Amino acid sequence: MALAELEPLNVDDEYRLLIGGDWVAPEAGTYEIVDPNTTQVIGHAPEASTSQVADAAAAAKAALPGWRDTPMAERCALLGRAADLIDERIGGLTGLLQGETGATINITEAVQLPACGDRFRQYEIPVDLDESMAPYPVEANPLGPGGLAGAHVIRQPVGVVACITSYNFPLVNVSGKVAPALAMGNTVVIKPAPQDPLAMIKVVEIIEEAGFPPGVVNIITGSGAAAGAALVGSPDVNMVSFTGSSAVGVKIMRAGAATMKRLLMELGGKGACVLTDDCNVDAAIGAIASVWGLHSGQICTAPTRVIVHRSRYDEVVDKLTAVAGMLKVGDALDRETIVGPVITELHRSRVEHFIASGVADGATLQCGGERPDLPGYFVAPTLLADCEPDMRVVTEEIFGPVVAVMPHDGDDHAVELANDSHYGLFSYVFADSPARAFEIGQRIESGNVGINSLAPHVHAPFGGFKMSGVGRDRGIFGLHAYSELQALSWVSS
Repeated sequence: MALAELEPLNVDDEYRLLIGGDWVAPEAGTYEIVDPNTTQVIGHAPEASTSQVADAAAAAKAALPGWRDTPMAERCALLGRAADLIDERIGGLTGLLQGETGATINITEAVQLPACGDRFRQYEIPVDLDESMAPYPVEANPLGPGGLAGAHVIRQPVGVVACITSYNFPLVNVSGKVAPALAMGNTVVIKPAPQDPLAMIKVVEIIEEAGFPPGVVNIITGSGAAAGAALVGSPDVNMVSFTGSSAVGVKIMRAGAATMKRLLMELGGKGACVLTDDCNVDAAIGAIASVWGLHSGQICTAPTRVIVHRSRYDEVVDKLTAVAGMLKVGDALDRETIVGPVITELHRSRVEHFIASGVADGATLQCGGERPDLPGYFVAPTLLADCEPDMRVVTEEIFGPVVAVMPHDGDDHAVELANDSHYGLFSYVFADSPARAFEIGQRIESGNVGINSLAPHVHAPFGGFKMSGVGRDRGIFGLHAYSELQALSWVSS
């Protein structure tokens, strides 16, 4: 066992809320943050009152005019400064982030931490998004004299953006929302997931040091739904950017309807992974195994529904079973560990319930399903074969190290099975011919489709079809997401 050596955490460290440029004590006390790897308390997060949530939204609204009118070049320069500071200091948050998320030390260092600064750096260079429309002649009419009609289209900030994020990749999720929102001239109120907000509070301290004016960036935290609900319901909030479950996304959409809030929602997924009869099975196996090894399946883009040609079905099931047995489940600080814990005891029970329901519905438990003899919230890598399209393990997002396998009888059947889902976030196609994979991928109802690969293009639009979300972000599409189109029109004689 090669345990990483990290600075010990002080459970008594104080964390505060940032509201209007002031770091303030929480009015509703604190709540415990538990390490999923050890089940030990590692810190106490601030519990914001609903009045403090309202104060944060009001502070963001008050700061909006000045920030909106700041030239984009200056706004982006501050984002670059923030990226520099984050890159310099993010390593000091390794122990805290690993402890509250339960991610393995390898995932923490390779995935969780570096992407935070990267997301800010993507937006350090200003982009001209304005567009002039081609002029055209118009006849005189009751609206005015004739002449040559012209228009100039610009993008305006939406206003105050509530950035509400999930627990699996807290720093990545927040920075991916905050950076483009700020670049476009919006102000933000950050609401991290209740399970792991501490490292994000520390990152906001770093962001503030970059020189953002008071009220442009605010952060509130809370253990339950009250803080998030108050933020979504605030009349001072113009847009909600949310990453999390589809069920919560539906609640946000309903709550925001009364004030017509703009929405960007990256919700649940149930990724289909189609394997054709001529695919490179070994390459596909390596990709599918990421469900188990990448944060214990707690990732919405995971290829959890494997749809394999019947002629390769037994081969794929056998190889996946063998790979699952090779993955070390253990202490998240051990650099040899591949599969760490899930986030909470409640979530572990939920994952175990799904596995049991799959077996009860007739699926074959090839491996896993048991609770490892470890102190944390661990679930063994689980493979369910002989699955049917209507089983809950196939239709519902489990968010754990569980893979369900189904056979298909050809490309048309594979597409039918892939599309037989309420979700459509990220799917995958493995075929010997990239052209064949591309053709299949275009027919899958999914916002993103990986062709013989799980690696996404970091500047491509990201978002889902159906119950997997509303809107797109990343790259220039992130700037689009956090802006409103405004047309300035005229007729010249």
